[in-house]
Amino acid sequence: MGIAQSLLPEFDQEMANTRKTLERVPDDKFAWKPHPKSGAMGWLAGHLANLPYWAVMALKQDSLDVAPAGGPPFKLPETKNRKQVLEVFDQNVADARQGIAAATDSQLMQPWSLLKTGQTIMTMPKVVVLRSFVLNHMIHHRAQMGVYLRLNDLPVPSIYGPSADEGSF
Repeated sequence: MGIAQSLLPEFDQEMANTRKTLERVPDDKFAWKPHPKSGAMGWLAGHLANLPYWAVMALKQDSLDVAPAGGPPFKLPETKNRKQVLEVFDQNVADARQGIAAATDSQLMQPWSLLKTGQTIMTMPKVVVLRSFVLNHMIHHRAQMGVYLRLNDLPVPSIYGPSADEGSF
């Protein structure tokens, strides 16, 4: 079994759990923030929806400059409501899954770099980008969204075990 095939079950599980969480974000709470320094619930939902796209970028190219000199900054689509969040998320997940499934071990071990104005911020193997920038990053922000849901008395889905709102998986 190759690296990509070993990643796909985890990818599928984490994407399904993230979708369950995003389905709970109400449109009327998109501007809500738990603290002035925190991102709004709608921003966080949009960020979660866009995270799978990092897999697509990492697999299709060897670097990304988020602020290229003389060019427009890198920007992902903004979402205005739950319907848009879920549409963007579903498309990004489908594209990411297709890219992962087609990737060879050799491709996954190639370096990928994040740049800003031509300066390298970091370089790591593409498989590490999938694990850290996509999966781990998503798990982190999905947990953050769980707190946002709880603070608004909205049901938190069961993820790795029962939640206070759902008694089973």
